[in-house]
Amino acid sequence: MTLTAIALVGNPNVGKSVLFHRLTGAYVNVSNYPGTTVEVARAAARFDAAIDLVDTPGVLTLPARSDDERATMRALLHEPLRAVIQVGDAKNLRRTLTLTALLAELGVPAVLALNMHDEAGARGVTVDAPTLSDALGIPVVPTVATGGEGIAQLTHQLAQARRLQPLLHYDATAEAAIAELAAWIAARAPHPRLAARGLAILYLGQDSEVEAWLRETAGDACAELAAIRDAVHARGTTPAALAHERGEAAGTLAARVTQRSARSSPLLAHRIGQWVIHRVWAWPILLGVLFAVYEFVGVFGAGTLVGLMEETLFGEHLNPAITGFVRQHIQIGWVADLLVGEYGLWTMGMTYALALILPIVTTFFIAFGLLEDSGYFARLSILANRLFSLIGLNGRAVLPMVLGLGCVTMATLTTRILHSPRERLITIFLMALAIPCSAQLGVVLGLLGGISFSALLIWVVSMFAVLMLAGFLAAKLIPGRRIPLVTEMPPIRLPLLGNVAKKTVGRLKWYLIEVIPLFLLGTLIMFLLDQFGALPAIIRAGEPLVSGWLGLPKEASAAFVMGFLRRDFGATGLFALSHSLSPIQAVVGMVTITLFVPCIASVMMIVKEQGLKIAAAMLALIIPFAFLIGGLLNHLLRAVWA
Repeated sequence: MTLTAIALVGNPNVGKSVLFHRLTGAYVNVSNYPGTTVEVARAAARFDAAIDLVDTPGVLTLPARSDDERATMRALLHEPLRAVIQVGDAKNLRRTLTLTALLAELGVPAVLALNMHDEAGARGVTVDAPTLSDALGIPVVPTVATGGEGIAQLTHQLAQARRLQPLLHYDATAEAAIAELAAWIAARAPHPRLAARGLAILYLGQDSEVEAWLRETAGDACAELAAIRDAVHARGTTPAALAHERGEAAGTLAARVTQRSARSSPLLAHRIGQWVIHRVWAWPILLGVLFAVYEFVGVFGAGTLVGLMEETLFGEHLNPAITGFVRQHIQIGWVADLLVGEYGLWTMGMTYALALILPIVTTFFIAFGLLEDSGYFARLSILANRLFSLIGLNGRAVLPMVLGLGCVTMATLTTRILHSPRERLITIFLMALAIPCSAQLGVVLGLLGGISFSALLIWVVSMFAVLMLAGFLAAKLIPGRRIPLVTEMPPIRLPLLGNVAKKTVGRLKWYLIEVIPLFLLGTLIMFLLDQFGALPAIIRAGEPLVSGWLGLPKEASAAFVMGFLRRDFGATGLFALSHSLSPIQAVVGMVTITLFVPCIASVMMIVKEQGLKIAAAMLALIIPFAFLIGGLLNHLLRAVWA
């Protein structure tokens, strides 16, 4: 087999994705918090187009327990790897070397990229890279992936990749058990690249991917291997005992090659990192962050920029010119109406997408990128942990939910970082119900922020109450137990503007490619419904519910029709009616449309992750629940403000 791939392997949040970009030039979504890389990314290396670089998900430990760890193990088992680049954190060498100990047992040629050594130095941590290289028997290259430091040396040292020296020998009982399992694997299921000893250790640790590979390779004979393992466990050689010995060996080596200088006071970034999770100061900081996002997205983006785009550029220049041109040159009435009529592809579809939504999502993507690149989102998992315990989750679930503020569809995929099917089901349900995507959230900020901060605050409190109530009930009804929080804590740092710009451009590209066609499709559906008289009938049929129960203008029924295609399209429909909505109607409308059905793409992703029956059950709950909450809120606000 021709070995044509090099895998980047490491713990979460050590800079693998940034390094991947440096080595390939390919863009991946780089974020300064764990759980970003869920799928395996692949691209040709800049230094050799014949080599594929594979960016694997971050692993807390091996044997694999979570979906991201299983994906990394699959890459090690099945990719034609000529070498591995282990990316480690120079500030936390013990954690890095604990993973190195297992890679050594697998016998893969490796190079260690000791990343973020600038941050380590700033904290008074110095790693003796030459001594560490001698101890491991492989090249060790200090790098700063975000600044490009050490990349050329790393590329050069890849030619010197060698098998790691073993970091430890286990106790006599464990060594005898490992030798017995390794001999069986070498005789009956040898791997073309990985050492039988490493596979034996992982099998002994109940790694599901290694078990599956051995069953596929050895067939029924694997029952004999399972009997050997059970006997080994009965003699006291457990996965926890082996992991403890690896950690001790890693700690011993880390202490030998690391020097720490005393500092009179912690770094400012370190102090800020402590403040944002402080039991007192964290909350005013959080409120300040939310208010800054509101000012930037809700006031500047949805107010100033939308005003310039909608009223000036489109309202005064583009739309009159295009409408006049179409009416003059197209004599077929329905064709002209399709393009520039009330439900025209340009006057509604493109105007909504470009004049109303694009400025809002652009400012939101910028704010989102700044927060995620700073490391603040990871600390939200700590803040959210106690609160999320009320809904049967731990703080790790806040990461998919925060990603859902960008795109619920992709955030549904990232629930794979959660450690149990129960956690994934609850989180997906809550995101489908009460987490607005970036485009919809931008519209909410634009409409309610333009009315008053109190209107926006009512929406926030309503969504939070619904989220907690639905989560509490789901946690009670869905069997299983809550798993305690174990997560990585990246450093607080100034966002890299280049990184934020790349992510913003990438997300805007997604918006233009994926969302605008759906806006046009939604406009076409509205046009056809109007042409054939169905839209007025729908509006009349929905009037008792929309006007009576929700207290909205009857024209708002059209927004809910749009919402079946995309929630943000429906929210934009309400935004277009903002001049005729009272503050109460605006709040009620936005709460209801936020709770309304998720977009088609999100539904398809839910089907993929949870199955058709569960997806259908979610929709059957969400639709009536949205109208129930909206109506109750309408009557409550009218009673209070009467």
